[in-house]
Amino acid sequence: MTTTVSPVVTGAIPVNLEDAVRAKVPPPLPRRATAAPVIPTLERTPAHVTRAEAGEQWISRLLRVGAMCSGGLFLASLALEFLPQSENVHVAIDVLRKGAASALLVTPVVRLVVAGTTLGIRGEWKYALYAAGVLGLLAVAVGAGLHA
Repeated sequence: MTTTVSPVVTGAIPVNLEDAVRAKVPPPLPRRATAAPVIPTLERTPAHVTRAEAGEQWISRLLRVGAMCSGGLFLASLALEFLPQSENVHVAIDVLRKGAASALLVTPVVRLVVAGTTLGIRGEWKYALYAAGVLGLLAVAVGAGLHA
């Protein structure tokens, strides 16, 4: 004797699926006629943000001035190449080229000092300590190089 199971479950509650599919969307917000973008002004900008921007401007100025100073010294040494050769001209060319190389080397170090200082002023002590650590390592490397 075989029994068949009826697919109909008795006692089930009928569900209306049309309501479940429809999402309730809120009505759109009214549009203003003068919807201009909001640009932060100096009055609404927090003080630490303006200090950060000032620090970044100092860093960019330092890098620009360092590069221009180095380039100017190197161009001046090239211009001296056209003068008649003498001991004084050779010394001046040598001094100008060493000054250009020194300006190129010192500029990133000064940038690191300014960045560390501005980070410390902004209260980002972790990154200020990183900058101080890098400066310390540079000092140790220069000190070790001078004794060698």
